Amino acid sequence: MHSLERIGRYRLERRLGTGAFGTVWLAHDDELEAPVAVKVLAENWSHRLDVRERFLTEARLLRKAGSSRVAQVYDIGELPDGRPYFVMEYADAGTLADLLAAGPLPLPEALRLTALAARSAHALHEAGIVHRDVKPSNVLLRTAPDGTRRVLLADLGLAKSLAQASGLTLAAGSAGYRPPEQAGPGAGIDARADVYGLGAVGYRLVTGTVPAEPGEVVRPERLRPGLDPGVARALMRALEPDRERRWPTAEAFADELDRLASAPAAAVRPRGRSRTVALAAAVAAVAVAGAAFALVNRPSSASGVGVEDATGRIAMRVPDGWGRQLRDSGWDPAALGLPAGHEPGLAVADDLTRWQDLGADVRGVFAGLSEHGDVTARVDALGHPGCHYDGARAYTGGRWHGRIRTWSGCPGGGRLTDTALVPADGGQPQVYVQIRQHGGGDATDRVLGSLHVT
Repeated sequence: MHSLERIGRYRLERRLGTGAFGTVWLAHDDELEAPVAVKVLAENWSHRLDVRERFLTEARLLRKAGSSRVAQVYDIGELPDGRPYFVMEYADAGTLADLLAAGPLPLPEALRLTALAARSAHALHEAGIVHRDVKPSNVLLRTAPDGTRRVLLADLGLAKSLAQASGLTLAAGSAGYRPPEQAGPGAGIDARADVYGLGAVGYRLVTGTVPAEPGEVVRPERLRPGLDPGVARALMRALEPDRERRWPTAEAFADELDRLASAPAAAVRPRGRSRTVALAAAVAAVAVAGAAFALVNRPSSASGVGVEDATGRIAMRVPDGWGRQLRDSGWDPAALGLPAGHEPGLAVADDLTRWQDLGADVRGVFAGLSEHGDVTARVDALGHPGCHYDGARAYTGGRWHGRIRTWSGCPGGGRLTDTALVPADGGQPQVYVQIRQHGGGDATDRVLGSLHVT
């Protein structure tokens, strides 16, 4: 895009994001003295009439929805070079994807936000529109005058009228959030396709991880032990591969989520954010580590207990007292701000149920692989308010080079290290390791030295 300072009467302030077909800017409407979001068709698509029409259709569908639960369109126009743009309300509080950067949410909050997203989808359905790409980054948050958060559904680039969607349709949607009927060309979809996406959003908010492919979804109570069985049933019903078995409408799903959010069980079993939101990816990485913990049943020796993940790609030894419980079936590197996916990972500790509480007396290790992205940069961005940062040091092992960052004096007297490891010859995979310790000597180098990755 050429350098722009204004679009019509809108003064551009900063880029909010760039998608496949356009760029969204934060702008200021000088006449109304209000912030707005301006979406502009990308230059490389400006001569494709079909893409241009899809871009304009998004604006028309948003306008057609005419609901306070859907991002409002205020204006539409063209740049001097002929590219169209449209002006929307600005969501100042980000998206659900931004909110997830701090890890799984407290259960009542996760349920209420999912219910609000479902009511936004229902507003679209009542207007005769199916979204087809419901996911956390398309659910916006805007601060209301009373300080509460409004939930808005946005990005209708893949949306269709329900009348059109009932005919032949092409594959659409995002991995983990699309139902099987959208995974390939088919004989049509209906509003229950969005119910599946909403179920996936709820699953992500509750567990911190993206669901597996339809029919292979790990039950949420395995990722979040102690989860209310009613919550698990509600989410799994939304994620049914057979749409006839899903919630019949987004509104019905929302009603059940609101009921569950108000139930006593939801109030007494919150597990999401720990005492400090800034634990962020470190907490989330362990929280989404695959399956419910199991007792480690491996021979111990003077050199510790050997553990490995379910794929066999990660193996290490930990001090004897640490090897009591194990989660071994992977993690989502998005928890650390890296590209999303399902990668090998494990967490082993004397008490995994208390891992997210920095005040707990916990000893253990989390290790996760990432095939993409810069683990070192993400570890450098981590912080643990309430703990004293002691500084960083270089690490050099047989195969790995890395950087160890250390905190002590955490609530309850514990200490922890965050380590980014890169192969000595560069490249991938990279490894993120968090070690929790409490009392005794420092086992960091011992554990890192035992790490074996294939």
